Amino acid sequence: MMLVRKKISYQIKCRLPRCIYPLLIQYGYIKKFGRLCNFINPKTFNEKIQWSKLHRNMEFLSEYTDKIKVRDYVKNKIGEEYLVPVIGEVYRSADEIDFENLPNRFVIKANHGCGYNLIVSDKCELNLKEARKKLDAWLNHNIAFETFELQYKDISPMLYIEKNLCFGDIKDLPDYKFFCFNGKAFCSYIRTNYVHGYSNGYLAFLDRDYNIMPYYREGYMPITKQPDKPKNYDKMVEIAEKLSEGFSHVRVDLYNVDGKIYFGEMTFSTCGGFGKFVPNEFDRILGKQWELDSGI
Repeated sequence: MMLVRKKISYQIKCRLPRCIYPLLIQYGYIKKFGRLCNFINPKTFNEKIQWSKLHRNMEFLSEYTDKIKVRDYVKNKIGEEYLVPVIGEVYRSADEIDFENLPNRFVIKANHGCGYNLIVSDKCELNLKEARKKLDAWLNHNIAFETFELQYKDISPMLYIEKNLCFGDIKDLPDYKFFCFNGKAFCSYIRTNYVHGYSNGYLAFLDRDYNIMPYYREGYMPITKQPDKPKNYDKMVEIAEKLSEGFSHVRVDLYNVDGKIYFGEMTFSTCGGFGKFVPNEFDRILGKQWELDSGI
């Protein structure tokens, strides 16, 4: 029923004239934050994301949002060694995937949305019928008009399979997300214990020197103790800044597995501009870093 409602909503929204978008974005913003979004002179990070939905070149950003196409950008910019190895080809339906010949551990992803990750730690425990149903549901859904993140609109939906980076004694995969503005990393946040459900996840914001900041995101439990700096952290900052060159703002996500750095994705509208920070002053602090008239 939920998927049916989403399909109906998408069919309606994708046919609306563009002049209606600000009203619908404003409605969602008021519903989430209980106040008007300032489109004329945005100050907070979330306001600037909403502004960017209407004014940034989303067709151009689509090339970097597509999780398959962006691999070429990463390869050319920093080198293929930072890409998570891909198993097999790309697929336009779940039926094309030969599960029998896959390794015991892998991750299936879709290239055109957020949260489309099927993490398989033991293939023997995978319900193939349910897995195929989930994967095809991803392929048949476009998130572009849920919150008007139009960089997703024209991405041709496909599935691809990555190596599962959790191996041996590794049970968690810390996720390092760098908030970059005009090619400079201002801060990052780390997520832990989220692989099998975000509700169990912990999160901490860290400044550019990896000192814990007194902020976190609603929906996660805060990490209150200073986390250990990962191996090659300075190299991670260097990579994030190199990939973010030329963009007024992009969030660059990386993994670090025992000192080996892997690219995750590039995100241009974190949480769709509806993420709540605790305390909320951080929304304004982040927003101050983003100069809307500089870069793409």
